[in-house]
Amino acid sequence: MKVVAIGGRVFVNSLRFSGAGGIVVESVEEAVRVLNKVIQEPEVGLVLVSDEFGEEFSRRLNELRSKLSMPILYELPAPGSKAQRVDYRAVLRQVLGI
Repeated sequence: MKVVAIGGRVFVNSLRFSGAGGIVVESVEEAVRVLNKVIQEPEVGLVLVSDEFGEEFSRRLNELRSKLSMPILYELPAPGSKAQRVDYRAVLRQVLGI
C-alpha cells in the first residue's frame, strides 16, 4: 500500500522524507480535484492531507471518510499552523452520520 500526502510544498516535502509520495497543491479546488483522483487509485492505502485548506475542505473530507473504507483519509496540521483543539466525538458523529 502506498501513502500519499496532499498539501502545500513544505507539508508534502516533509512527508516525502519519510517515504510517502506527495502532490503539491495551491488551492482548495485543486486539493479537492487531486484528492478525488488519488482515492480512485487501488494501490493507495493512506492519504495524508494538510489542514491548511480550511473548515469547508475538512467537512468534505469527513463526508468522504463516511463513504470510504479505503484509503484511510487523515488530516494533519500544516507546518506553522496554529494548535487547535479537535472534538473527535463530533468528527466521529459526523463521519458516522449520527
